[in-house]
Order: sequence, then structure tokens, then C-alpha cells
Amino acid sequence: MKRRKNSLRARALLALTVIAASLAIALTTPVRLGLDLRGGTQITLETRSTDTTEADREATDRTMEVLRGRIDALGVAEPTLVRSGDQRILVELPGVQDPKKAADVLGRTAQLTVHTVLGPAESPDATTGTPPSADPAAPVDPAKALTLPDESGQPLRLKAADLTGQDVKGADARFDQQSGTGWHVTIDFTATGRDAWTDVTAQAACHPAGDPQRRVAIVLDDKIISSPQVDPSVTCGTGIPGGTTQITGSFDDAEARELALLISGGALPVPVETVEQRTVGATLGDAAIAAAAWAAVIGTSLTALFIIAVYRLMGLLATAALLCYGLISYAALAALGATLTLPGLAGFVLAIGMAVDANVLVFERAREEYAARNRPTPRSALTAGFRGALSAIADSNITTLVAAALLFTLASGPVRGFGVTLGIGVLASMISALVVTRVLAEYAAGRRAVRRRPRLTGIADTGRVRDGLLRRNPFLMRRPRRWLAVSGVLLAVATSGVLVRGLDFGIDFTGGRLIEYSTTTAVDPDRAREALTHAGFPRAVVQSSGDTALTVRTENLTDAEATAVTETIGGLGGETKKVRDELIGPSLGDELRRNAVIALALALGAQLLYLAVRFRWRFATAAVGALVHDVAILVGVFAWLGKPIDGVFLAALLTVIGYSVNDSVVLFDRIRELLARDRTTPLPRLTNQAILQTLPRTVNTGMGAALVLTALAVLADDTLTDFALALLIGLAVGTYSSVFTAAPLTVCLYPGARRHR
Repeated sequence: MKRRKNSLRARALLALTVIAASLAIALTTPVRLGLDLRGGTQITLETRSTDTTEADREATDRTMEVLRGRIDALGVAEPTLVRSGDQRILVELPGVQDPKKAADVLGRTAQLTVHTVLGPAESPDATTGTPPSADPAAPVDPAKALTLPDESGQPLRLKAADLTGQDVKGADARFDQQSGTGWHVTIDFTATGRDAWTDVTAQAACHPAGDPQRRVAIVLDDKIISSPQVDPSVTCGTGIPGGTTQITGSFDDAEARELALLISGGALPVPVETVEQRTVGATLGDAAIAAAAWAAVIGTSLTALFIIAVYRLMGLLATAALLCYGLISYAALAALGATLTLPGLAGFVLAIGMAVDANVLVFERAREEYAARNRPTPRSALTAGFRGALSAIADSNITTLVAAALLFTLASGPVRGFGVTLGIGVLASMISALVVTRVLAEYAAGRRAVRRRPRLTGIADTGRVRDGLLRRNPFLMRRPRRWLAVSGVLLAVATSGVLVRGLDFGIDFTGGRLIEYSTTTAVDPDRAREALTHAGFPRAVVQSSGDTALTVRTENLTDAEATAVTETIGGLGGETKKVRDELIGPSLGDELRRNAVIALALALGAQLLYLAVRFRWRFATAAVGALVHDVAILVGVFAWLGKPIDGVFLAALLTVIGYSVNDSVVLFDRIRELLARDRTTPLPRLTNQAILQTLPRTVNTGMGAALVLTALAVLADDTLTDFALALLIGLAVGTYSSVFTAAPLTVCLYPGARRHR
């Protein structure tokens, strides 16, 4: 007794410590919201190798430092720069709604060089610094002589660079009110650059006024931006002292500041290419947050009412632990500095339903212990319930963590954020159930008033579902091959949708541009499609998402073409506002497709390996077979419905993998336990007994998750609606397959099982 009290006190102290720490973090550290929740621009840049520099991890890190200086000069609040892999940089710019300007500033190599002018080019055809066989998009090598047109278009022969961006100390945009020349950019050279600048101007001053060789060419990104003549007052061999020069031209204030920013920010070590670009309006973020918040409140309330109705006092305490779970999850997100994205928010709401599962497993196990009179009091039954359910809780949650880890490792952007929140949710649910719920439940069950009224606890009776099953005692595994035939028919019907209708891959996988508009009046998608065809976009895919929302998906568009699309939609819907703008290059789309296949293959392999270690290989094979069945049906249903296969669907698909194995693991855990106690009963009978014993848990857990997902599907916007729909389908199919696919497969795979029917 004393040992039990000490154990309870230790758990209570741990629970209070975790809750107090979570509360402190939640009150002091806000969770960082992703751009899809607060608005802004996200740009994914990829570094490219040149003939002289390899785009390795070190070059990418140096590039990121230069980009950080440029972004700071742009004045963006709380920007985020993260290297992804060896060659990719993820840039988030909150509040920036002009992606073209941001991409132009970030993507320019800003390769500043100063050249001595050798004279005019003999042939006007020689207007490029690259030989005909070279890639015209490749940067010019400043160490070689080259020919470039000046500001007026006259080609000039230039000597190899005398100065580079490394010789520049800084640059500043200024307005000259006295001379009336307007805006110019002043360049200050370093000590080394100062001497080189004096030598260049001293040589140029030896040529007469009007001679092209008296000019000095300042080149930025392979383009002459200024080629001034050395002032007549400078004598031959003397040069311009001071190490300062001015770039003049027809600049307005914005152009002058941008030029000064690029020069002072330094040259990028290697060129960069924009492979993905997303712009989200803040209104979308407000709507998404509001929808997910309402879904969380309504879904959690319905789940709490359901749990309380089934488990009474224990259900009420589990609801309190559920609130603690939410607090712990939020604090973990804040403490880790994780970015909460739209799918991540959905994963946070979804995990509320998952947190119910561990509590249900414990309470159902405690009911069995109490009904068998192995434990004479509710408290002792609860203690045995926690002990008996621990194995199933651990195994089922680890399989979900495997899916979350794969999402985090292989995915990118919002889908990766979903993996983070899913993983945090699973860990927080285990703390909530095994620590918080246990402390509250054991303390309450030990009170004298509760001991006198054991039915108040909710574990002193077996429940209607279990009573009905035990009374009828159906032998579901009498003919397991028939259930496998039914599963095969369902699989064939669903997957035929892939052959008949095909898969509608989103731009996440195909590359292209997706623009979402909000219009003042409703626009018929067919009319919009016809208008875009006449405007020169016959392959545009138009979908309505609400009464006044329209989504246009096309192949890669230039900014001018995107403007034409916007004008076309505006002509149909009145005042039109761009809510979302996503651009994904074909290389990134190919990579996402490849990673999706790798993620699924690794998920299957990881699940098979884990289950083979924890159970027997036949159990593992049956679980993975049911998992493939569930994944194929979900993909087939989405093909029949014409729903997009995108990054959010991938998140849902990998979550369904965790759900599917989760249900199978709970069943296999009970079969393993029965096999250890009884080696004489035929396997079909033992499997049938395990199904009847675990089915109440499956029904109750499924109801809890379904309530949250239904609220999300009804209240959320289109993206989250498709996400919730995928999970609802996966939940239903996974519940079915654990009983009627995984269990029959296990029976059929065991030798001798057919003799014991």
C-alpha cells in the first residue's frame, strides 16, 4: 500500500511539473505561425554550380548569409531563412505580397565588376561575353575579356575585371539636390579596392576626351550599368584618389535603393534559381485559423461528451487530461520553435482524436479486469488496466511516430510541419494518458464515495457493445477467405478509378502555378475556363472553392501572363483579390513525386520491420497487407471523386498508414496475449475472441476521431476539407481492414489454421 502511494505521488509530481512548465511556456512563448496562416511570401531557392564554383553545402551557407543581408535591408519583419539539404534555401517573408520583387532581389547574383574599356567592338554581333557554344544563362567569367553593350546599346570591348564586389566596402543611394542630377549610387571601396580604382582611372585618363578608352565600365550581373568618362581634370597617371565613385543614371528612389542594396549586400557565391514560390494573403490565414479553432472546440466538445457518456467519471477525468494534452502540445510547439502551418494546424486538431485512444484502451482493459473479478475494486482494476494496455499503447503510438518521422524527413514546407505537429501530438497523448489520466483516475477511484458507488466510475460494467458481442458471440473467422474476397472486391472497385479517371496530381507534383482569387460576385468555372481559353490559356484548370472563391491552375506562367489571368478573372467577377499564389518549378515537382514514392515504400518497410520484431513475421505481413489495401482504396476513392493528389493528400495518406497499423497492432497484441495463455484453442477461435474483445475499443476510438474530423470537414476551407475527407475515408477503411483483412490474413498465413475451424 505504501509503495502504491509513493508511486502515485511520484506520478502526481511529474504531472504537475509537466503541466506547470507547459503553462509557463504557453504564457511566455508564442507559437510562430507559418505564412499560410499570417500572410506573406515563401520562396524556395536552389543554388547552381558554375565552371569555377561547386554549389555544395559550404557555398549554399555563404549564399544564405548574403541573402540574409539583402532581406534585412528590405526591412522585412521576422524573416526566416533555412537551408534544406545541400543546395536548397527556404525563405519566408511575412507581409511581403509582391513575390516578383522579392524573387528579383534575392535571385540576382549581384556580381559587381569594374573593367577598363579597350574600345568599341568591331562587330555589332559580338554583344555577349559568352562564346556561342556556352550556356547563355551562365554567368560571365570576370577573369576573361568580354564584350557587352553599354547603356546606349553600343558594344564595348572590356578588359578582364580590375575590381570585383570583394573590393567594395559599401554602397548608398543618395539624392543630389544641388546639381539636379537626381538619384545616384555612391560606392566606397576597401583599401585594396581604393588603390585598384586609382590605377584604373589613371590609365583611362591617358586617353583624350571623347575616346571610348577614357571610360570605365561598371558591370552588374553581366550588364553595364554605368560607363562614365574620367573627368577632364584628372591627368594621365594620376587617377581619382579617395576610393569613392558614383553610379548615375535615370534612377528613381526605389531603383537606386535596390541597386545600393545589391552592391552593398555582396555577390552571391553561386547563382540561385527560384524553384518554388508561394504567396498567401492574410485573409486566408484568418479564415483557416478561425475554421480550425471552431473545429477544435466543437470536435473536442463532442468527443468529450461521447467519452463522458460511455465512461462516466473516468470519461470526465480523461477529458480534463485531454485539455492538458492540448496545453502540452502547444507548449512543445512553442519551445521547439516549430512553425505552425495550415496542415500542421489540422494535425494538431486531428491529434485530439488520437489522444482519446490511449484512454479508451486503458478503460476497456480495466472493464475486463473488473468484470472477470480479477480485481475487486475499481482502483485495482484501473491499475491492472494501465499495466495491461501499456504494450498496445506503446506499439500503436510508435507506428504513428514512424509515419511522422517519414513526413519530417522526406517532405518539405507545410507537409513537414504536419509531421512535426503529429509527432508532438502522439508524444503528448502518451504523457496525457499514462501520467495525467492515471494520476487523476487512481486518485478518484481511491475515494471512499467512489468505492461505495463503483458504477459511477464507468468501469464497473462492460458496456453495451461488449455485452451485445459476448451475448451473440459471432464466429467471424469461420471462413476467413470469404472476408479476403470481399476486401479484394472493394480494392478492385476503388482502384479501377485510377484506370478510368486517372489521378489529378496537384502542382506540388507536376510543377506549375496555382492562383486563388476572391471575387465580389460569383464566377461560374465554365465561363472562367472559356474566357481563359480565349485569353490564350486553353490548358488552365479552373475550380470554384466557395461562392466567391476561384482557383486557377496552369503550367508555369510568367508574371505578365499571371497578370493577364488576373485581369481575365477580374472581368468576370468584379473586384478581384489574389488570395494565394503558388509557383513550383518542374524540378521540385519531380522531386516531390519521387519522395512520395520513397516515403510510401519506406513506410511499408519500416512498419514491416517493426512488427516483425515486436510480433511474428506472419503478423507483420498481414498488417502490411491490410495497410496496402487501405492506401490503395484511399487513392482509388480520390481518383473517382476527382480530388487533387497534392502535398496535403500525402500527409493524410501517411497518417492513414499510421492509423491502419495502429488498429492492427491493438488486435495483434491481444492475439499474442491469448496465444501465450492458451496453446490448445485453434487460431481462428483465438483470433475471433481477440476481435470481440478489442472491438469496443475500436468503435469508441473511431467515434472520437470521427467527431473531430467531421467538424474539420464541415467547418474548414477546401484544403482542410479534402484533408479531413481523406482521413475519414482512411479511418473507416482502416477500422474495417483491421478486422476483415488483417485478421483473416493472419489466420490464412499460419500453417494448420485451416484444420482448426
